[in-house]
Amino acid sequence: MAALAVVPLAALLAGCTGAAGADDVVKIGVVDASEPYWEVYTEAAAEAGITVELVNFATYEQPNPALTAGEVDLNQFQTIVYLANYNVASSQDLTTIGATAIYPLGLYSSQYDSVDEIQQGDTVAIPNDQSNMARALVVLQSAGLIELTDGGSISSSLDDIDTDASKVTVTALEASLTTTSLPDVAAAIVNNEFVGKAGLSFADALAQDDPADAKSVPYANVFAVRAEDKDNETYKKLVEIYQTTTAVQDGVLEASGDTAVLLTTPVSALEASRAEVEADTKSQQ
Repeated sequence: MAALAVVPLAALLAGCTGAAGADDVVKIGVVDASEPYWEVYTEAAAEAGITVELVNFATYEQPNPALTAGEVDLNQFQTIVYLANYNVASSQDLTTIGATAIYPLGLYSSQYDSVDEIQQGDTVAIPNDQSNMARALVVLQSAGLIELTDGGSISSSLDDIDTDASKVTVTALEASLTTTSLPDVAAAIVNNEFVGKAGLSFADALAQDDPADAKSVPYANVFAVRAEDKDNETYKKLVEIYQTTTAVQDGVLEASGDTAVLLTTPVSALEASRAEVEADTKSQQ
């Protein structure tokens, strides 16, 4: 079984030795280590001679600082947009070394069965991190619940909502809390990894975007490393294991309710997208 540590960020940053130390254990930061496919993945890595330890984090804010500090060797939890926003905000240069999948971003409700039932003035919750917020706002606009003054982009924020032209009020919460807010709001945008954990069904989404759309590349989930490790052959091998192990890929699909679009996008394309998003983000500052 995979070694699993649930570690507070403060403890990680307190001075633990890096993962590439004497024991040659590769530490991968994730936010969903309980998914069965991760055990399959670590076993496949072991068969290839690589010992993997998963370090599970409770929120999205933690894995990138831990990677920057050298307390994990890779992480796999985020989209290109999220990574780009982190780099710009923190003046860092984390980079992608491989793609995993694109997941749809869906709108869920415990009160209504369709978007049309949502009432004027109702409140809808969305994730508060910039990358997921922008994407969530575009989903709400496509569903006819809000209007965005910028038309909808990877940089959209709450400030871009035309409140007079919108049907609902939008509130932003930490991503893992959008599901727990469902009893108190009309609907919520829920990130893919929290859907099953909240007892929701992917089929119950009232609206969602299309992960197969060519414009969705910035929302590809990726393995990220520190820039100096971008050519590390062991880390590249771990990406290959993820992308080519049938049981892992099947597990990813099962965990997503068969909604994920599995990817083997060339790193050059991922990096071009990251650079474009970072440039766009800086231009908005």
